[in-house]
Amino acid sequence: MASLKKVQVKAMKDRFVGCLLGGAAGDALGGSVEFMSRDAILERFGPAGISSYAPAYGGIGTITDDTQMTLFTAEGVLRAWLRDCDGGISCFAASTARAYLRWLITQGEQPRHGVLAMSERSSWLSSHRELHSRRAPGNTCVSALRTTTRPGTAATNNSKGCGGVMRAAPIGLFAARAEWSAPGTFELGTAIAALTHGHPSGSLPGGVLAVMVRECVEGATLDAAVAAAKDLLRTKREHEETLAAIELAEKLASDGIAADEAISRIGGGWVGEEALAISIYCALVADDFEHGVVLAVNHGGDSDSTGSITGNLLGARDGSGVIPERWLEPLELRDVITEVASDLYDFVDWELDAPVAARYAGFKSAV
Repeated sequence: MASLKKVQVKAMKDRFVGCLLGGAAGDALGGSVEFMSRDAILERFGPAGISSYAPAYGGIGTITDDTQMTLFTAEGVLRAWLRDCDGGISCFAASTARAYLRWLITQGEQPRHGVLAMSERSSWLSSHRELHSRRAPGNTCVSALRTTTRPGTAATNNSKGCGGVMRAAPIGLFAARAEWSAPGTFELGTAIAALTHGHPSGSLPGGVLAVMVRECVEGATLDAAVAAAKDLLRTKREHEETLAAIELAEKLASDGIAADEAISRIGGGWVGEEALAISIYCALVADDFEHGVVLAVNHGGDSDSTGSITGNLLGARDGSGVIPERWLEPLELRDVITEVASDLYDFVDWELDAPVAARYAGFKSAV
């Protein structure tokens, strides 16, 4: 029995790593074609489209703002957890908003005066110079954070861009290890997306993805994960647009039509419900990890976000072993991404004075 438990623990931890590495690989594959039409992609890479990294942002295997913000999401929730454990008063949304403000600084921007204390402007994560490269960040994310006056409050804009959902996977990983309920996971995923995206179709997909990731790393099938998330989604105000997009993705996946036609029916993925639905479709019809991610990036839309979310889902379900080595080997910040994913699994066992905890416990330890 003990050996079986060790196998189960190893498998679950590998799904955590697979989720974040898979998302980063999809992000990097899609990053070089993000602003290209499908016809332009096929003309450049051939009739099968892009399937190996192409040069982007001065390198091969470079991540975009999607993975950057995903990592800062993890930092935010882990810092909130440690503050709670240390007897402080914590708010997960506020802690994650402050993490996003640290990301904003890496992008050459500044938060409003007095919003982020000088002692909170740097961290172990932000010390990695690769994260200080500007990788086409979403205008809504930047503008919402730049004008934030109270970290943790929802954005007042009416944006439903996909910048809220594309960074939500760590919420599901955190919730699985913290043993949060599915409703609590949905609420936090939605609240974190709402920090920058005020429209329900910009924030609710964050809750859906968080629940799906939570379900997948705990061993659920994709179908079951979608069903669990939809049950919660139906209880939320103004959920209809997001639900319709998900159900369209499910129908198209069962209809067996060509993937390029199916994706075009869903949309370009620039808005939250479309990016989520495209990713769910690609994950549902995928023969394997590579097939699903390749489908997710070869369309004329937000290819890095749909590639990232699809990679999150398939990696959470199947673990890191399914990611092609040719994608892993050159992947920017691979070791850091792996460390953060491992931290999201291990944090429940940390001692507060352990060196690994100091990566996130900015309120008590120097970086």
